[in-house]
Parts: sequence; C-alpha cells; structure tokens
Amino acid sequence: MPVKNQYSELLKMSSPCEKLIRRDIARTYPEHEFFKGQDSLGQEVLFNVMKAYSLVDREVGYCQGSAFIVGLLLMQMPEEEAFCVFVRLMQEYRLRELFKPSMAELGLCIYQFEYLLQEQLPELNVHFRSQSFHTSMYASSWFLTLFLTFLPLPVATRIFDIFMYEGLEIIFRVGMAILQYNQTDLIQLDMEGMSQHFQKVIPHQFDSCPDKLILRAYQIKYNPKRMKKLEKEYTTIKNKEMEEQIEIKRLRTENRLLKQRIETLEKESAALADRLIQGQVTRAQEAEENYVIKRELAVVRQQCNAASESLEKAQDTIRELQQQKYTEQFVSGLQTELEQSKLREAELLGAMKEMQDKVLDLEKRSSCLPDENNMAALQEEVKQMKLRELETLRSFREMQDSVTELNQRWQQHHMSRSGSTGGGGSHWKESPKKNAMNELQDKLMSVRLREAQAQAELREVKLKAVQLESQNTIHSKLIGRHEQERSALQDRLQMLSNQNKALQAQLNEMKRKQAEWDCKSKEEVMAVRLREADSMAAMAELRQKIAELEIQKEEGLIQGQLNHSDSRQYINRLRDQITELKNEIRLLRGQKARPPGSRLSSVGANYQDLCLASPASAEGDYLSSDEDLLHSPLPSNALYPAIAGTCHPSARLDSEGSTDSEAEDRTHPDPPQLYGSMVCAEAMEN
Repeated sequence: MPVKNQYSELLKMSSPCEKLIRRDIARTYPEHEFFKGQDSLGQEVLFNVMKAYSLVDREVGYCQGSAFIVGLLLMQMPEEEAFCVFVRLMQEYRLRELFKPSMAELGLCIYQFEYLLQEQLPELNVHFRSQSFHTSMYASSWFLTLFLTFLPLPVATRIFDIFMYEGLEIIFRVGMAILQYNQTDLIQLDMEGMSQHFQKVIPHQFDSCPDKLILRAYQIKYNPKRMKKLEKEYTTIKNKEMEEQIEIKRLRTENRLLKQRIETLEKESAALADRLIQGQVTRAQEAEENYVIKRELAVVRQQCNAASESLEKAQDTIRELQQQKYTEQFVSGLQTELEQSKLREAELLGAMKEMQDKVLDLEKRSSCLPDENNMAALQEEVKQMKLRELETLRSFREMQDSVTELNQRWQQHHMSRSGSTGGGGSHWKESPKKNAMNELQDKLMSVRLREAQAQAELREVKLKAVQLESQNTIHSKLIGRHEQERSALQDRLQMLSNQNKALQAQLNEMKRKQAEWDCKSKEEVMAVRLREADSMAAMAELRQKIAELEIQKEEGLIQGQLNHSDSRQYINRLRDQITELKNEIRLLRGQKARPPGSRLSSVGANYQDLCLASPASAEGDYLSSDEDLLHSPLPSNALYPAIAGTCHPSARLDSEGSTDSEAEDRTHPDPPQLYGSMVCAEAMEN
C-alpha cells in the first residue's frame, strides 16, 4: 500500500508521542505567518504529519528537530505530499539514522566534521579545545535541522535545495565555510563570547547575498573516500566502546555479585565466629561443670568410703554383739546411757547456740562502737558542742536582761505618762510641747523595743547558724568517715580482686599441671602396656623354645641309650671341664684355684652334686651318643644345681614359681644323676 494512501488511515489512529508533538508545535517557526497562533492551520497540519510519521516509523517515533524540516515542506506543498517527501528523506538521506534514539549517525557526523576542522582550520580547532568549546555545542543543530534553525529562511532554503540533490555533503561544506569566514573573530573570543557570536552574529552575516555562502561552501575541500574511511574508523571505535561498555557492565555485575558474595561470606564468618565463641564458652562451661562434677564425685566417693567404713564397723560391732550374749539389764543400761548422752548433747547444743548468739550480739555492739582512733575526734566535737551551748546560753541571758530592762523602762514611762494625764487634763491642753515630747518618748521606746526584738531575732538566727554549722561539721565528719570506710572497702575489694586473680592464675596453673600429669600418666600407661606386650611376646618366644626343647627331648629318647664304648675318654674330658669350671667358680668367689693334680679328690668329693645337661634340652635329659656330648660343650649351669638355680633364667618362666621341667622332676628320676653315679663308680675302679 503506498505511503500516500496510508496517510488518511494513520490520522485516525492515536500515537504515544502526541503530547510531545503538541508541546513542541508552538516552538516551530513561531514568527512565521503560517504557523503563528495557537490552533492555526499550519500547527494542525504539522501535528498531523508528525503524528502520522511517528506511527509509520515507531523506532524513531518523534524527534524535536524533525518538525522544522516538515514545517519547511508544508510551506511548499500539501500535507499528504509533505508526509511522503519527509518519509523519503528519512529513508534515503540518512536522516532516519540521525533521529534514532541512539543518534549514532549524529555522532559520526560530529566525528567527521571535527576531522575536517582539524585538517583545514587547525588554529581554530586548537582554540576551541583550549576553551573547551566542543563541536556538538554548535554543530548538532546544523545536522539535525539542516540549518533551518540557525540561518535565515531564504539561506536555509537554498541549502535545503542543495541537500535534496547532494545529501549531507552540503551541511559539512556550509559548516566549514561559516567557521572559515569567522575564524579571525572566533579566535579572539572566549567560550561565552563564541556562543554569543554563534547565536547573534553569524546567522545575519549572509542575509544580503546567500550566494556568497554557497560559493564559499564549494571552495571547501571534501573527500568522500576519506569520509568513508572515517566512518569505518568511527564504527570500529564505537564497537570497541560498546565492547568496553559491555565488559564494564559485566565487570560491574561481577563486582556486585562478588560484593554480595563477600557480604554473605562476612555474615557467614561472623556467624561462624559467633558459633566458635559460643562453642568455646560452652566448652569452658562444660569443663567447669566437669570439674565441679569431678569434685562432687570425689566428695561422694569419700562419703561412700566413709559410709562403707562406718558400715563395716557397725557390722563388726553387730558381729561382736552377736558373738557376745548380753543380758537385758546391760542392754537397758546401754539404752539409758544413750538417752542421757543424747540429752547432754542437746543441752550442749542449746548452750552453744546461746553462746553463738551472745557472740554475734557482742560483735554487733563492737561494730557499732567507734574505734580508738575516732574517740579523740568525738571528744573534741563534744567539747566544741558544750562551748557553743554555753555561748548560746550567755547570749540568751543577755537578751533576757535587755528585755526585762526595756519592760521596766516601758512600765516606768507608762506609769509616768498615766500619772501626768490623770493629774490634770486641762494642763495637757495647755502644754503641747510636753505632748510632743511624750509622743517622741513613746516612739523612742517603741523603736528600742523593735531594736531589742531585732537583736533577739538576730541572736536567734546566729544561734541557728551555729547549730547548722555544728550539724554541718558533724555531717562533714560523718562523710569523711564514710569516705574512709569506702576507701577501705575499695582497698579490700582491690585486694580481694587481686587475690581472686592470683587464685585464678593458680587454678589455671593447676589445670595446666593437671593436664601435664594426665598426659604423663597416659604416656606411662602406654609405656607399661608396651612393656607388657613385649613381655608377652618374650613369654611366647620362651614357650616356643620350651616346646622345641621338648621335641628334641622326645627325639633323644627315641634314639636310645648312651653307647659306653668310648665313655672313658669322654669322662676324662668331663673331669677336665669340671675342674676348669670349679676354678672359675672359685675365682668368682674370691678363692685361689687348686692345682690340676688334686682334681680327682675334688671330683670324688663332689660327684654327688654332678649334673650333666645338654644345650639342646632345657630339662637335663642325657644324650644318645658320646659324639653328641663332644660336639656340645657343657655350660656353666649344667653343674651344681645350686648355682644353676641362681643363674639359669628359664627357672622363673612361669608365674607360679616352677617350670615344666621341675614338674617332671617331681614325678620321674633325674637321668643325669643316674649317669653321674655310674661315671663315679667307673672312676673309683680306675
């Protein structure tokens, strides 16, 4: 459907931009006859076109500068044609990109215009930058309104005609021409002066000859390829800025999330710290309760032990009483003695209670009495009080004397006056001087009475002041005493706190020592257990050896009896070994060794104690052959069972004080003894 046919349909619709359009219509060409006046034809037609376009292009909607372009079109053609031309301009002349909400095309035009200014008017560009006079401050309206708000309408219409033919190129050329024409004036002005110059001077420079501006504009160098390159540079810069903004937004969101995470972690850490502190407090309380429970348990154990001991004693006494048969008289005597002892105990308890009450009463009385240090101060206070009392009595007596004297005078005066008035009333009329004198005397007496009363009141006030001073001194001394007591109590409190700290330190030290002792006791228990394990292992090894020796014994019994063919040679060797062993024993006992010639007599004397043992058997079984005896020398514990009993370590293996070999010796005869007697018989024959 053509745009021209849509116009009538669009006017029937409502636009969300109607309020904005109505607000800005009065500002569009306010001095032009066509648009002057509220609700005029020009304003109504302009509203219709702007409303229709805001409905056609909802992305752009309504922009403030577009109303001037539509107003210029409405000056030349009807509203439907103006609407169509405006739609075509927006779509094909880059105006739509200028009026978008992002205004990206306006930023590109400003960027390109700054490049032209820097390239062709560098001095003016430096001046603008030094004064912080940005390009957007004066050139934005040029691109948005195509000079329609900046230059007079005849000049602007010439520029608009060229824009319809060439596009935005004429805007760049005219802008550069205006700056080039006013360069010398602008360089000499500051920022405010330049803004005033742009508003008031430049718009009216080309009223007389618009062609002059157009000619200057076409003398400006304009390179479309360079503009395309600048457009690409600007897009890349904007893309980077967008990426940076996206990155900044991402970092801000991450930062915000991290802050929230930190806050949550801080809250969690605070909660954990609170829980840790609470746990430590509960552990300390539990440790304290444990310590109290242990103490109570120890006390209960002691009480239990004492109760068990008393119970045992009672049971012993019951047994003794059961063993001994007492008579009824003895039992009744014991009961009477018990009752008498209970009565005596009750009397003693009552007397002791009375004595305690008396002691408490005496202590209270002694605490109420002042100490020796304050007695002197109290005596001084009593003396001062007595002196003040005497002084007040003296002043009171003086006051009484003065009052009595004044009363006497007053009575005398009254008597004399009454006598004079009673003696002659006519004479009173004749002597006015005496009447005045009497009045003066009355006044004098009244004044004296008032003075006496005032003095009495003054003395009474002084007396009250003295009493108050005495009370003040008493109270100040009481305050001083209380201060002393308070300081003493503070010192005592400080001392008690120090003692408490010292006791706390001692308690901590005792706890530490107790912990160390517990650790040591645990270590000792572990060491004892390790030693027990080692001893158990050693006992197992020894029992295994005993089993092996028993097996060897059984093997020896199976092999048979000894072969007596080579017994003489074996006996001689045994004799030599016996003598050597005896010499070693004597050396150990501190005696001299006997000569080798006397060995037969010693052998004969001690043949009864001879005991042969094999290292392969721990229970003294004889070997099966002489060769086995030759290859296995006799150890020192094989001879003299008394010495072997003290030196052989296997004799104390069992906890019951006897070995397996000793148990067998009790039931069976000792084969080595039999063999020893046989050897002795053969030696005697030799």
